Formats: sequence, C-alpha cells, structure tokens
Amino acid sequence: MMNAPCIAWVIMMISSHKANLEASYILHSRAYRDNSLLLDIFSHEHGRIGAVAKGAKQPKSKFHGLLQPFGLLLLSWSGRSDLMTLTEAEPQGRVIKLKGQSLLSGFYVNELLTRLLQRHDPHQHLFDVYHETLHMLEQGEHEEPVLRRFEYQLLQETGYGLMLDHDVETGEVIQADAQYCYHIEHGPVRSADRHDGLLIDGATLLALQGESLQGAVQLKQAKQLMRAVIAHQLGDKPLRTRELAMQKVL
Repeated sequence: MMNAPCIAWVIMMISSHKANLEASYILHSRAYRDNSLLLDIFSHEHGRIGAVAKGAKQPKSKFHGLLQPFGLLLLSWSGRSDLMTLTEAEPQGRVIKLKGQSLLSGFYVNELLTRLLQRHDPHQHLFDVYHETLHMLEQGEHEEPVLRRFEYQLLQETGYGLMLDHDVETGEVIQADAQYCYHIEHGPVRSADRHDGLLIDGATLLALQGESLQGAVQLKQAKQLMRAVIAHQLGDKPLRTRELAMQKVL
C-alpha cells in the first residue's frame, strides 16, 4: 500500500504535461507581468492550451518576435497545471499574410477556437482545417464559403454538429427544392405552414453539408444559420470580432 508522499508523487506525474517542438499556432496573446506573455495556443496533438512565455517581451528573449498569430510554429512546453510554461519556439515556414477583411476573418476564426474548444482536447483534423482556412484567406478566396466551411467543421469536431440531411420529425431525406424551418437544438423540419424556426432552403442545407455553397441566397441563409447556432453555443457573451466589425462576412 502506497503512503501519502507516494500517492502525491503519482498524482503530480499524472497531471504533468510536456510537449516537444509540436506544430502549433498562436490564437491570442496578452501581456503578463512585466516582460512575459500569456498565450492561447492551438496545437496539433494537444489541442488548445494556455501557456506563459517568460520574458518574451524582452528584446534579447529567444521568443522575441516569434509568437505572432497566423504563423506555424514548433513549440515546446511543460508544466503541471492548466497553465504551461513555454520552453522553446521555432518558426515552421513563413507567417501567413492577412490584411483587411481577410485579417479580420483570421481573428474571427481564432476567437471561435478560443471560445469553443476545451483545453487539452486534441482535434487534429480541425487543426488541418484551420491551417487550410488561413491559406485560403491569404489567397483571396471568397471569404463567406471559406468561413462557413470552417464553422461547420468546428461544430462537427466539438460535438455541436448540425443535422443537415434529414427532416428530424419525419426522418425523410432533405429535398433540395423544399423549404425547412431549422430549430437550433433539433434540426430541420419541412416548413409547410410552419414558421417557428429559421427558414432555410433544402438546397442550402445540402450545400452546407457538402461544403459547396454558391450564390447569394445560399450564402445568406448559411450565414444566418451559422450565426444563430454559434450564438446559441456562446450564450450571453458575444464575439468581440463581430462586435468590432459589424460587417457582412462574419
């Protein structure tokens, strides 16, 4: 039978976390104490983590100038609490250059990840989708379908996936030429004379699922649906990027 010090040592070891040069992005950073930074990191293997980069604001720091959003990094950290200590950082390629509306969209997807992902919950596929999303924004692709794709994948990965292919009351397959009422907590129901949900075309539901949105109507309806679903998940605290911008794409 283990004594108390042995039990404490086991608990300490189980709760410890360590990563070595793991592919990661910085989602958000803010000043911490005199010369350090508090970081929200999205990593490939460990998901979202919090870390402190000690002395990162000092000009001679090994982290100085590296810990920027939209640049793929190789990061190392260790710790035995919910807040890790960053130990190494290396650039992995160039920083993705976003500007104007694309820059705002980049901050928007970063905020979504920060708000909707639990810490230490790996999402390797979502990490790849995020990487692709940043590159598509940089390349000037139409931002609305890019953002709707990211939102859809994020909701799928975090357990809030949308029902898009079946009527939740009848079980019938969604018909492209029909109209539906979408109930946020349940899914689509053929509208007929009902107007107690968000009205949306079957063609839009199918295009959103197939990541093939096109045309003004589908883009508008998909944005309305995603806004409603995400707002429902976020609760009373709205997204800062949406409050700041009040623009059409987000």
